[in-house]
Amino acid sequence: MAPVIDDLDARLLALLEEDPAVGVLGASRRLGVARGTVQSRLDKLVARGVIRSFAPQVDPAHLGYPVTAFCTLEIRQGTGGGPVVAHVSGIPEVLEAHTITGSGDLMIRVVARDNPDLQRVIDEVVAHPLVERSSTVICLSTRVAYRTRPLLGRAQQTQAPAT
Repeated sequence: MAPVIDDLDARLLALLEEDPAVGVLGASRRLGVARGTVQSRLDKLVARGVIRSFAPQVDPAHLGYPVTAFCTLEIRQGTGGGPVVAHVSGIPEVLEAHTITGSGDLMIRVVARDNPDLQRVIDEVVAHPLVERSSTVICLSTRVAYRTRPLLGRAQQTQAPAT
């Protein structure tokens, strides 16, 4: 089996993370490969789902939402999580939702303008009748921001799953 990504893919992904506006031509020049090679690699990485988006990374704090919190929701058993997920998806301050194991059923990341606004967001989240209980922790500081670059070297060594 071949590695999930090769050296050129890893260098291309690292370059795009470092300089998202580099463009195909700029990437080809900086990587020392043909423009067509870069475009082909990008197309394949997108098709395989390795690259999910070329959208900018927006910082909620700079949009006026400096408070980040993580809420664990317990959902009434036997109902499925779909209705609650649909509910929280309609709340703009909910940035992510993940089904989890453990004492909760759903973990969401939310942002707010300040602590009173966080209370408003939590009240809106728990207003759904299938939410039985919630627990919220406020993020005091981000020590390691969301990142994928350290995975690039590891992914080069990882074998792709058999299909």
